Amino acid sequence: MIQRFVENIEKIIASNPIVLSSSIQKQFGPEDETVYLKGNLLFIDFSVLEIALFVNKLQNEVSIDKYRFHYMNKEGKLIFRYDNAPHHHEIPTFPHHKHTSSKVIQSLMPSMKDILNEITAIIIKK
Repeated sequence: MIQRFVENIEKIIASNPIVLSSSIQKQFGPEDETVYLKGNLLFIDFSVLEIALFVNKLQNEVSIDKYRFHYMNKEGKLIFRYDNAPHHHEIPTFPHHKHTSSKVIQSLMPSMKDILNEITAIIIKK
C-alpha cells in the first residue's frame, strides 16, 4: 500500500512535461508501514518545488501525517507553500494552510497532481 503510494507519486512526477529533473529520497519504516519522502523538483523555468511527506499506513488506507510543498522561483523566493505545521490556529482549515508571498490562507492538503497543475499555470503565465 505504501509502496503503491510512492510509485503513484513518482509516476505523476515523471509524466509531467514541465519537470526537468527530480530527486526524491525515500526512507521506509519497518515492514513498509511508513515512508518519509523528501526531495525536490526542478522545472523548465528553473523554479523549484521542495517536498516533504511523512506517510503512514492505517489499516487499509494511507494517511499523510505531515507534509510540506514549498515552491520557489529560481532566485529562491517563496511563491507558495502548503503545509500542516500546527502554527496558524486562526485559519479555519487548521492545521492545513497555504503561505503565499504576502499572507497565510486557508487550504486543504493538495494532491501532487494539484500542485503540479498549479505550478504549470504559474509557469505558463510568464
